[in-house]
Amino acid sequence: MSVLVAIPVFNEAAHVRSVLERVREFADQILVIDDGSSDGTPGILCDLRQPMGLDIIQHETNQGYGTALIQAFRRAERDGFDWVITMDCDDQHEPERLPEFFGAIREDTHDIISGSRYLDLDGAESTAPADRRSINMKITAELNDRLGLTLTDGFCGFKAHRVDAMKKLDLTETGYAFPMQLWVQAVANGLRITEIPVELIYNDLTRTFGGGLDIAEERLRHYRCVMHRTIDLYAHQLPPEATQDINAECLG
Repeated sequence: MSVLVAIPVFNEAAHVRSVLERVREFADQILVIDDGSSDGTPGILCDLRQPMGLDIIQHETNQGYGTALIQAFRRAERDGFDWVITMDCDDQHEPERLPEFFGAIREDTHDIISGSRYLDLDGAESTAPADRRSINMKITAELNDRLGLTLTDGFCGFKAHRVDAMKKLDLTETGYAFPMQLWVQAVANGLRITEIPVELIYNDLTRTFGGGLDIAEERLRHYRCVMHRTIDLYAHQLPPEATQDINAECLG
């Protein structure tokens, strides 16, 4: 099976070279989506493009995390890949975990293989910022209750996606709420989902979300509204409990 490793990047000059060099040890096909970086990232990618054989999508301005992932899925489909693995470039997703994703892909029993930072915390050296952990727990629990899932980490971006399965989805969410749309549509389309453990690593506790989402209550409300709007749109394909107590304000 052919696998594309896709890495969204935004102002990661401090990490991008080392991360890509480590990824290259395990993967031959690498796509980098530079989402409008304004630091030294574009220059580093330019230097690495030819010697590392990188495929690079360059945005003039920041278009959002979700946009980068959607473009990765489209590129993987266009170029005939069977799977696309997405991972971050801030040194919080370990490239050394890629063989475990490759092994899960070879089992050929699932459509989305999602990394979980909370599936196995034995020996974890980091802790998540309190507001991020709290929001993750609340949203993950609601996804499970509404969609009949058994997730432990609704937000981990380290995932493997079967390209043919992703073609069934109509993903349009451009920002950090992208997973809310992904999970709802995945269940609505009967995709097979599993988790595998990845390390819990937080290197930069000052990283911001932007657009008002640095306020925890606003971020929680935004994630929940994207979830509820997507559930409402796909209600006829979801279990009855999915639509219980949908927030009407999110649908207005």
